[in-house]
Amino acid sequence: MKADARELDTGQGPSAAAGRAATAPAPCVAPPAARDEAETSPYAVMDRALRASLAHLTQGLSPFALAAAWQDWATGLALSPGKRAELAEKAVRKAARFAAHVGTATMTGGNCPPCIEPLPQDKRFVGEDWQKPPFSFIWQGFLLAQQWWHNATTGVPGMTEQHERMVEFGARQWLDTVSPSNFPWTNPEVIRKTTAEGGMNLFRGWANFLEDWQRAVAGRPPVGAEAYRPGKNVAVTPGKVIYRNRLIELIQYAPATETVWREPVLIVPAWIMKYYILDLSPHNSLVRWLVERGHTVFIISWKNPTSEDRDLGLDDYRRLGVMEALDAIGQVVPDTPVHGVGYCLGGTLLAIAAAAMARDGDERFASLTFFAAQVDFTEAGEIMLFIDDKQVAFLEDMMWAQGYLDTKQMAGAFRMLRSNDLIWSRMVHDYLMGERQPMTDLMAWNADGTRLPYRMHSEYLRQLFLKNDLAEGRYRVEGRPIALSDIRAPIFAVGTERDHVAPWRSVYKFNLLTDTEVTFLLTSGGHNAGIVSEPGHPRRHYRVSKRAADAPYVDPDRWCEETPVNEGSWWPAWEEWLANRSTGRARPPRMGLPGTDAAALEDAPGSYVHQP
Repeated sequence: MKADARELDTGQGPSAAAGRAATAPAPCVAPPAARDEAETSPYAVMDRALRASLAHLTQGLSPFALAAAWQDWATGLALSPGKRAELAEKAVRKAARFAAHVGTATMTGGNCPPCIEPLPQDKRFVGEDWQKPPFSFIWQGFLLAQQWWHNATTGVPGMTEQHERMVEFGARQWLDTVSPSNFPWTNPEVIRKTTAEGGMNLFRGWANFLEDWQRAVAGRPPVGAEAYRPGKNVAVTPGKVIYRNRLIELIQYAPATETVWREPVLIVPAWIMKYYILDLSPHNSLVRWLVERGHTVFIISWKNPTSEDRDLGLDDYRRLGVMEALDAIGQVVPDTPVHGVGYCLGGTLLAIAAAAMARDGDERFASLTFFAAQVDFTEAGEIMLFIDDKQVAFLEDMMWAQGYLDTKQMAGAFRMLRSNDLIWSRMVHDYLMGERQPMTDLMAWNADGTRLPYRMHSEYLRQLFLKNDLAEGRYRVEGRPIALSDIRAPIFAVGTERDHVAPWRSVYKFNLLTDTEVTFLLTSGGHNAGIVSEPGHPRRHYRVSKRAADAPYVDPDRWCEETPVNEGSWWPAWEEWLANRSTGRARPPRMGLPGTDAAALEDAPGSYVHQP
């Protein structure tokens, strides 16, 4: 791989380079490009090619990391006779409890409370058919076994925390696979439907399976996704692409009111998916909702990288994304600060850019909003199961071979985190019951993924997840470290209660890491559905409070207990916050950059969103 000329072509002789080498500190971790240069021998390439081939077979999960975790568990258990005795005692007690329950239920015709209850989020066995013997015995025996395996895989002396989480997760995945709800002969609901329909449900399920398999092999979207096409049914808010570079298209939305708030809004979405989650159908489009309330909205639409973009790094995303978007907006709305909004990875990038700008005296942000975005990764949730040194090295080998991380490889990891909801319940519903779940705009968007460049994703995992450089003041922009505590723009941070990607307690750390005014809002829902929470959406609620820059820190659990619950969507509370930090209204700005013909600009959603 060719080295970056900016790093090597200095115009100075060998002696000067040697002098610098003697005095300049060595980098803590070599960037991916440097690591590639160090591994250009045929032997190293042979090793990486083998590991890359293996990674494709395992969907990017490192067997070495899993083997190390299970070995740690087995060794710890072998050296813990007390733990083994405790597990034996628990097994005997559970068996006796189960036997007593079966006896009582048999004598009373099943009119007795279960000996174990499912967890609140476990909906597999809540149906009426599951409450009658023998099926009530089947699922209760299964849950007792699941509970025992949880005890067996946790609390083993000597295990590392990472290995304990991995082993417990692996055991849970295996048990979810053999759940009685997944088999037609142990699922009473499937049996009843099969009897009533003479097996036609299984025939339809087989047809559904074949159709899904054919689509997966051909790389086509899931059934029904064709009904949601950007520019046709979703991403239809009127606007224009006013700027384009090799990484982004910047969309400016047409005004919908006679006057607008002076400060425009720049939305930086995550580049792991297409931008239009914030501009779905007209009824749940956050972009449209903001425009209709008098905000001038710009949004970044990221390019879908290919192998040619393998060397794009995190700083390229900051520079070509956030900074060039700000420069373009500055031409449309001169001398006016911007309300920055970042979602997920886009929020992390926005925080990096804002901290670097604060360090350098750049005051172009009037405020900063973060949707389900993390800046501290020590409590990043179950996604950390797939991130340790062995796993990241394994992913790097796979990305090195193809130049990017593929959408299927990312989607597989996220589905495993919620396998009951995203894998097994769908299998039962679509293939055993023979009923297709209706496609929605959010589901169609979720199937429209993007790739991640090799260098950027490696830097993201190593510097942010593994080393936590951003939160601990080691992350460098243009050769100098940045600190989140330098940010002075007011912050509005949104967490969601059931977020498996960015747990709300992790998002809450904006209160801990910044020295500015922070308004934190916790809403119902998950990572995506909690953000797409338009007014009128049923069963929504949120908590919100503001902490002044000089106010003492309140831990998240206490904050949750003391902050009252508000019913409904959180969007109006945030829009009111934006309006209160704006300086009045004016005529809408022109569409497009100065010197361009608005009629000649490309209509939103642009072309990058259509890249396969």
